[in-house]
Amino acid sequence: MSIFFKTSLDIEIRLDNEDNRKHVEVKTAQGRLEKLPVYKDGESVKGNVIIRTKEGKKVEHFGIKVQLLGVIETNIDGLVTSEFLSLATELSAPAQLTHQETYPFEFKNVEKQYESYRGKNARLRYFIKVNVSKKSSSDIIREKELWVYQFSSPPTSLPAVNNAPEKSNSQNTPSTSTPTVKMDVGIEDCLHIEFEYLKSRFSLKDVIIGRIYFLLVRLKIKHMELSLIKRETVGVPPNQIVDSETLIRFEIMDGAPIKGETIPIRLFLGGFDLIPTYKDINKKFSTRTYLSLVLIDEDSRRYFKQSEIILYREE
Repeated sequence: MSIFFKTSLDIEIRLDNEDNRKHVEVKTAQGRLEKLPVYKDGESVKGNVIIRTKEGKKVEHFGIKVQLLGVIETNIDGLVTSEFLSLATELSAPAQLTHQETYPFEFKNVEKQYESYRGKNARLRYFIKVNVSKKSSSDIIREKELWVYQFSSPPTSLPAVNNAPEKSNSQNTPSTSTPTVKMDVGIEDCLHIEFEYLKSRFSLKDVIIGRIYFLLVRLKIKHMELSLIKRETVGVPPNQIVDSETLIRFEIMDGAPIKGETIPIRLFLGGFDLIPTYKDINKKFSTRTYLSLVLIDEDSRRYFKQSEIILYREE
């Protein structure tokens, strides 16, 4: 875009009732926080495009178009962008701008099938794009991003889930069928710990309630912690990138437990910046959340078990 057209034409996108709408703060790629208006699935997106010219300037154009776009950007061997939503409205036929013009637009009852997301190697965006077509130079383009929430209802019933124990450096006693989710950490004849919690599906404002049972303790455990880990997966094998980030970490115990000891657990999710589970979004990326129990003995050896939990946004 030339300097002339940068200074001769200004485009502003105003959304209806934007000041009174809920906003969310999200980080840009540069680490800055920006506030974006929140929209829901099925909600109309309407507003005005205001185009101003400098006093005394005349700007000829070959049409003005506004679009509502939904795109997924992934970065594996370079940035790749794919559209999953594209709606467009012509605001003006070819004409000459001599003063400020205001063009209303509306995209009615828009299906927004995915929630907005910004991760390390994947980004899902919704935005308004205005394009002023020029003949002798590059088109003049302005964008305004929206943030979309997808709300789910709480499940009416939750089946019992028993997680099979991992055999990484351990041998675990098989668990029996219970109305809770059970996670075992163990080493044959040395250590057997059970972590039970009530369900595997939680809203973002929920509380994880459970208990840790020490069934066998012949190791000198000095520290135990519980954490939530977000795992972002982009692409498909063999060109796949997996990135893990610890979202929450807190200490459960500092010192050696004894056989028969029980530790109650209450982890409040509402005070943290969490996101829902994204599973195979448009065959581009996924994000999953894992509950991780870690024990460290006096020789600094680590024993752990991770189990996936499903997070959802409740209205």
